Amino acid sequence: MDLGLQDKVYVVTGATRGLGLAAARELVADGARVVVTGRKPAAVEATVELLGGPAAAAGVVADNADPDTADRVLGAAVEHFGRLDGVLISVGGPPPGPVATATDEAWREAFEGVFLGALRIARAAAALLGEGGAIGFVLSASVREPIPGLGISNGLRPGLAMAAKSLAIELGPRGIRVFGLLPARIDTDRVRELDSLADDPAAARARAAAAIPLGRYGTPEEFGKVAAFVLSPAASYLTGVMIPIDGGALRGL
Repeated sequence: MDLGLQDKVYVVTGATRGLGLAAARELVADGARVVVTGRKPAAVEATVELLGGPAAAAGVVADNADPDTADRVLGAAVEHFGRLDGVLISVGGPPPGPVATATDEAWREAFEGVFLGALRIARAAAALLGEGGAIGFVLSASVREPIPGLGISNGLRPGLAMAAKSLAIELGPRGIRVFGLLPARIDTDRVRELDSLADDPAAARARAAAAIPLGRYGTPEEFGKVAAFVLSPAASYLTGVMIPIDGGALRGL
């Protein structure tokens, strides 16, 4: 299937590892060019080389929480590649812990990066994109049901999903699509870190895998393929949707 990605240009934030990197790799594999961001210069440089060098990728050292990030990274797409066709807004998850003990400072810091930073990028992208543009949010299965031990994420992700849904309604008349991706147990460093917090990490991982109808964790590549498809012109009639990528773990419709 031709996704129509040849020579399209996408910004992928938080793309030096995990889900963001997986999405960037799949986009490039199908002919797109990408601008990737990360907070560490060495990691950004290595990611650009991994993706094929300057002909396929450009890198920007940036933190989603910084107010100037949106203009810098979207401007880099136009500067390096002459166009912008979409963005995938990915950011690392807030620190684990229950709601009852999370401090005000932890909530504010997470809100800046996970919520407000993502909205800034989405707003800036909406101002630049034309018909056929796409804005994707990497969210979490916690949009649909809380994940034990991730109190801050459980609080912020559903609100961001509703903001994305509202944005889809607002931008639909301009032909710009907005969607969210809801990964659950994808085998990334972040999920392995969460598993390691258990008294017996191997047993915790085995229990989690057994609760998934497909019986295993997903791979970053499986996530990346879904992300590339939904960003692509091949998904031109999908907007306002929240797509679980979870092996069937969510039991509700």
